[in-house]
Amino acid sequence: MTVQAVIGGQWGDEGKGKIVDLLTSRAEVVARYQGGDNAGHTVVNPYGTFHMHLIPSGIFSSEVTCIIGNGVVVNPQRLIDELVVLRQHKISIERLFISEAAHVILPFHPILDQLEEESRGNSSIGTTHRGIGPAYTDKAARVGIRMVDLLDEEILLSRLTQMVNAKNRLLTKVYNHPPLSLHEIYLKYLEYGRQLAPHIRDTRQILMQALREDKRILLEGAQGTMLDLDFGTYPYVTSSSPSIGGACTGLGIPPARIQRVMAVCKAYCTRVGAGPFPTEAEDEIAEGLRERGHEFGTTTGRARRCGWFDAVAARYVVDLNGVNSLAITKLDVLDEEPVVRICTGYRLNDAVVDYVSTSQLLWESLTPVYEDMPGWQSSTRQVRAFEDLPEQAQTFLRRIEEIVGTPIAIISVGPKREESIIRQTVF
Repeated sequence: MTVQAVIGGQWGDEGKGKIVDLLTSRAEVVARYQGGDNAGHTVVNPYGTFHMHLIPSGIFSSEVTCIIGNGVVVNPQRLIDELVVLRQHKISIERLFISEAAHVILPFHPILDQLEEESRGNSSIGTTHRGIGPAYTDKAARVGIRMVDLLDEEILLSRLTQMVNAKNRLLTKVYNHPPLSLHEIYLKYLEYGRQLAPHIRDTRQILMQALREDKRILLEGAQGTMLDLDFGTYPYVTSSSPSIGGACTGLGIPPARIQRVMAVCKAYCTRVGAGPFPTEAEDEIAEGLRERGHEFGTTTGRARRCGWFDAVAARYVVDLNGVNSLAITKLDVLDEEPVVRICTGYRLNDAVVDYVSTSQLLWESLTPVYEDMPGWQSSTRQVRAFEDLPEQAQTFLRRIEEIVGTPIAIISVGPKREESIIRQTVF
């Protein structure tokens, strides 16, 4: 039995979808443990190109059980839309299960998300306006609606009545927004419950049985560790825990059962929205990376901020999560660069530090210290073995391993499954 977690090693959008899709050929269970449809990953496989937001990438493997855990907040309409796309491509959804304890995004959550962002003015966080933060707020306040509530007419009506009345007071009196209709929300979410009922289960029991049967289990995180609610660049973070601790609470997996953790990092860095980003590149270089890497959000379409590989942040992610191996994605995006850079430290006043702080004041005072290396200026898209990479690319990757202190198990040189270099077997 092996439980392997795949987490984001930067600020999200690292290419976890491809890596999970690649690894599911040997997995028997793939489980998503946090986030919502604010996360997005693109999967390119023999079935086509898919932009997924909630359903684990393992759904494309016919033998894999897929789980959306209790730590995820679910937009039922978005989930149903993804199911429709899968059905259209003749992909079975019978092995998809949603935790009955997962919380539900309701119509007022996206509205409040946008209104709260607007009220922050220049201090806005840069959320996706998908209602993720407000849904997690209600979960923490113990007033949220869970997936299991959609299956009982009386319970759903009782809980919705309290919530809608409270949210309408907030919408009308604080934000001068029209009230929402309890009747319309109730009927819509009752229908969601009917459509999703075959998939709603006690997923912890499914996972416990898989553990007892020594099955190979892959845990899939959304976003990245640098957006973790506790350990990221607060307040410019997500509303959940993409780090490995979120896998335990978001699925009910005992910590001791997680044997291996892989962090996925791009060969450079990107970030969506506001917040600290020490290695953000100058406009011309950032634009080149953005265009070659197609760095536009899967969820929002927003252009991502682009910069150089931050080895200090990567080492922080490794230490925090007990990472055993790295997957480096989009190496091919650097193919045209005459010089590639690795951030090896941060300059803070007159000193150079090699650690990450959770203090916003410190983040705003940092400037990166770079190690410049010659680029390889040749295509890596057809390479399938590490030894066949250009010498400069090998040196670049080995230097990352050296600074971060973790071996690179997978190198991605393109979006397709086969455009990968496998250096270490995961399962």
